[in-house]
Amino acid sequence: MTKIFLPDKEATQQLGITLGETLAAGSVILLEGDLGAGKTTLVQGIGKGLGITDSIVSPTFTLINEYTEGRIPLYHLDLYRLEPQEVTGLNLESYWEGMEVTPGIVAIEWAERMPYKPDSYLIVRLMYGQEGTRQAEITTVNCQI
Repeated sequence: MTKIFLPDKEATQQLGITLGETLAAGSVILLEGDLGAGKTTLVQGIGKGLGITDSIVSPTFTLINEYTEGRIPLYHLDLYRLEPQEVTGLNLESYWEGMEVTPGIVAIEWAERMPYKPDSYLIVRLMYGQEGTRQAEITTVNCQI
C-alpha cells in the first residue's frame, strides 16, 4: 500500500492526471471514501491525463458515464445509490473484460458496494486529513502501476 498526502484539490486532481497518463487499457480503479473526499475530483484528473476535454461529472443518477475521445476510453461508474444485489444486474465485468466496449480505464466510485471484483485492480481510498487536506491510500491487487 502506498500513502500519498494531498494538501489540496489540485493535488488530488494531479494524482488523477498521473494515473490517466500511465494506466493502460483494461485498468480498473475502485474508489472508496466518504462523501466529498475527492473521488470525482480524482476521476476528473484521470480524464485530463487521458486528454478528455468533456466535463467529467459524477454519474450518481445515471450510474455510468462513458468518455471515449481520450487516449483510451474512460468509464466512470457511481454505485452510491445501489444495493449490492442491484449492482450484480449491471454486468460491470463487460467494462473490464472489453467484451462489449472498447477497453479503457474503469473508475468506480463507491466500489465497496460491488459484490464481486475483477481479477486485477487498484483500490484508491481517499480520506480526510487535518485542515482540509486529504490522504490517498493506493493498494494494487494483481496489477502494477
